[in-house]
Amino acid sequence: MTQVRLHYWAGARAAAGVEHEVFDAATIAGALAAATGRRTRSPGDQQFAKVLAACSLLVDGRALHPADLERQLSANTTVEVLPPFAGG
Repeated sequence: MTQVRLHYWAGARAAAGVEHEVFDAATIAGALAAATGRRTRSPGDQQFAKVLAACSLLVDGRALHPADLERQLSANTTVEVLPPFAGG
């Protein structure tokens, strides 16, 4: 199993309550599920999951395609978790 480091930015960091965390997971989907499970205190507590669902995910500076969430990882991976933002 590999290590997946989730690095949260802005609103995702606020929702997670930490800047980053590391999970042992075979896929990125597995790490995201573990992060969500860590924060779900009751069946109705889905705030973190809602924030995560709105986020873009970057791996090595590239947007992660949804099909790649279940791809088996062969090396430790850092995933940048970026919530939507607006600029001006």
